[in-house]
Amino acid sequence: MRHIISAACGLWLALCGTAFAQSSEPVVVVELYTSQGCSSCPPADEYLETLIKNRQVIPLSLHVDYWDYIGWPDAFAQARFTDRQKAYARAAGSRTIYTPQLIVAGLDRVEGHRPAEVERLIAAHLGKAPRVRLWLERKGERLIIRAEAVPPLTHAARVQLVRYRPSQTVTIERGENAGRTVDYHNIVTSWQPLAQWAGTSPLEIETEAAGAEPVVVILQAEGPAEILAAARLD
Repeated sequence: MRHIISAACGLWLALCGTAFAQSSEPVVVVELYTSQGCSSCPPADEYLETLIKNRQVIPLSLHVDYWDYIGWPDAFAQARFTDRQKAYARAAGSRTIYTPQLIVAGLDRVEGHRPAEVERLIAAHLGKAPRVRLWLERKGERLIIRAEAVPPLTHAARVQLVRYRPSQTVTIERGENAGRTVDYHNIVTSWQPLAQWAGTSPLEIETEAAGAEPVVVILQAEGPAEILAAARLD
C-alpha cells in the first residue's frame, strides 16, 4: 500500500526533512471563536489549552473583529473569521453569534464556557467510525494531501489548509479586559480553501506550506457543516 510507511522508512523520511501524518482514527476539530475585547472569553481561552493535551482533538482559536470597536483592536482578529462564524450561524438557521463560542466537528455549537458539554460532544464524535481517511506529507515547503472516502461521498467536501501560531501572551491595555494578561493558544493565522473534492475517487493534491507554523488540513462538507476528516503536522 502506497500510504503505509514502516518505522524504518519513517526514520529515513525524518532525516530527509519530510514529515508525515495520518488520520486513521477519528480526530475532532474544535473551533473557538474569541476576542481579546470580550470579558467572557478568557476562561474559554484558558480551556483551549487543556484540549491541546488530547492528541485526538485539534483545537483552533479564531479571533473575530466585532469587539474591536470597544477600544482594543485584537491583533489576531480577521474579518474572514467573523464571516466563518456567521456562516455557521446561517447554516444552523440562527441570526446570532457569540463570543466565546465553540464549534465541535463543524456541527455542534456551544455558547459560553461549558467544558462538560464540549467534552461530551468530543467523546460522541470520537465514537463515530471515520468515513474519510486523510494523509499529509510535508517535504520542505511543500505539502502533499491524500484522502480516500469509503464508501464514496454523496456530497462534495471542501479541502482547507489552516496555519496557526502555537501560543502568545498578550497584555490588554484597553476595553473590557483592560489590565489583564492572557495566554492564547493555537491562534489561527490563515484559513485557506484549496479545492473541492467530490469524494468519489481518491484525492491527491500538492500545495505550498512555507514557514515553521504547524499545518492542519480539514475536509469539510459545504455549509460549513460536518468535518469529515482532519490531520495535523506540528
